[in-house]
Parts: sequence; structure tokens; C-alpha cells
Amino acid sequence: MKACVVQELSGPSGLVYTDVDDVVGNDHTVVIDVRAAGVCFPDLLLSKGEYQLKLPPPFIPGTETAGVVAWAPEESGFAVGDRVSAFGILGGFAEQVAVPLDNVMPSPAELDDAEAVALLVNYNTMYFALARRAAMRPGDTVLVLGSAGGVGSAAIQVARAMDAGKVIAMVHRTDAMDFVESLGADVVLPLTDGWAQAVRDVTDGRGVDIVVDPVGGAAFDDAIRVLAIDGKLLVIGFAAGSIPTVKVNRLLLRNVSVVGVAWGEYLNKVPGSAKVFAWGLNQLVARGLKPPPPQRYPLSEGRAALQALADGGVLGKVVLEP
Repeated sequence: MKACVVQELSGPSGLVYTDVDDVVGNDHTVVIDVRAAGVCFPDLLLSKGEYQLKLPPPFIPGTETAGVVAWAPEESGFAVGDRVSAFGILGGFAEQVAVPLDNVMPSPAELDDAEAVALLVNYNTMYFALARRAAMRPGDTVLVLGSAGGVGSAAIQVARAMDAGKVIAMVHRTDAMDFVESLGADVVLPLTDGWAQAVRDVTDGRGVDIVVDPVGGAAFDDAIRVLAIDGKLLVIGFAAGSIPTVKVNRLLLRNVSVVGVAWGEYLNKVPGSAKVFAWGLNQLVARGLKPPPPQRYPLSEGRAALQALADGGVLGKVVLEP
């Protein structure tokens, strides 16, 4: 079969489209004919040798997959031809992949394979973040930092689908403002000097109930300052590069919280939870939640797709289609 293989740890230039051995299933895995593979930031870091998981080349990246079942064990609950999505296991940048049973779930009937793979990690992460970690309630005001990225755009749509009272989106790139507004944000503001006061102005000085922060860095301190009483700041990641710190007396005096969000780690510690959160997210899909159109590349152009992500000009999800 064909696959995109990291042959050297040099970033996108080290990704090569080539022939590899066919995958083989066992009693604990499902073999999937890949129809769409998500391209995400960890794939880019892996290709540079900069991810927390260090892999020597050659290896096949890709932890987000959607397609149809090619083979499944008896009594697995899956049958040949079923549309499924899978996450968390490398090897998705290929025509086939073998995935552990616990990492496989039915794809929503309302979405095609590229849309289903776009839903997988970012949208499940944000449903977990808002529903479980933040205990979001209808009417809450949600502020999203880095809103043009994959996590940020998912946060806007999930918050809107969960009946947020107001969604405020912050953007670094002014050319992304129309895209972010199209996702359902009520207010779109540039993440420039003075942004915290702009947030207070659009909330009549009250502040926000929830901050979604996949950015970290310098924005973190102001993000705490704009929390309303009982507010929660959700730590999703550190796209800005630096990991911020917080003086906990500020949390005590203002009755606010900083809450960690690590969906993948939660699934590892709480068996069966993946299906619970996926079920909840699929209820939102049935009510109309749909990712923005993915940017689609043929599998043979995996290097170009990974480079597009590295260049930082992506709006929405990048997807490879064999």
C-alpha cells in the first residue's frame, strides 16, 4: 500500500510518499480503509523530532483517521463496510491503518469522511473541555483565544451549539476575522494591545465565564483578569511557545479557576470515556454542528499539506485523502 513516511526529522521535507507493507489486524484491532486523515500540529512536531513522543524514522504519522472497516474481529461491534473514525494511533497517513478497538467509533451519518476526521480531536477536546472540565451552562459567556486555529474554531462552534450566551473570539490575523465570524462568534476582536479592555467593554465590565486558551504566552495574564466571578480559564495548549505561570493568590482573591484540559490523557485514565464524550458531541452534530469545509489534499501531496500547516495560513482542518 501507499503511505507518507517520515524518512528524516527535517519537517515537511522529510515526508516521502512511498510503498510500505500492508497492515494486518488482530483480535484487538480494526483495520480501516482510510478515506481521510487529519493533519495536525503534533504531526508537524513529530516530523521535526520536537514532540514529547520521540520517534526514530522511518515512521508513518497521522493520529486522526476516518474511513470504512476493512476487517474487524468477531463480536467487536464493527462489520466490514461500516463508516468509522479513529484517533490516537500513528499510521493514518496511509491507505490502511490498524487501530485498537477502544479507539474506534462510528462516524456521524451527517458528515462525510473529511468532515468526520475534522471533528475527531479538536471538537472532542472542546466538548470535553466545555461540558466536563468547565461544566458550561447555557447562557455562559465564552472567550476564545487563537480562534482561527483548529482548537479555537472548534471552541467557537461547540460553545455556540451548547447555547452560550455570547461567544467572543480573539484573532492574531486580521485576514481571519470573516472566517471566525462565520463560525458563529458574536464578537471578533484583534489580539493586540488593549484587548482585555475591549473584552470588558463588550461584556459591560462583567467579564467572561469561560476562557478557552490554546495559546498561553503573554495573553495568559490578561485572560485571567477578564474572568468574571466563578470564571474558569481552560488551559488547552501553548501555541505561543511559552508556558505561563500564575500566582494562586490571584485565583483565591477573585474566586476564579485555572483548569487543565488534556482529553487524550483523560481517555487513557478513564476507560470507556471516549465513547461517552463522542456520544455527547454527536448529539450536537445531529442538531446541526458541522466543521467548516476542510482543506483537502491527495495523500500523495502529504508534504505540501504538512507545509501548509507549518506556514500558519490554514483556516479550518487540513485533510489527506488517499
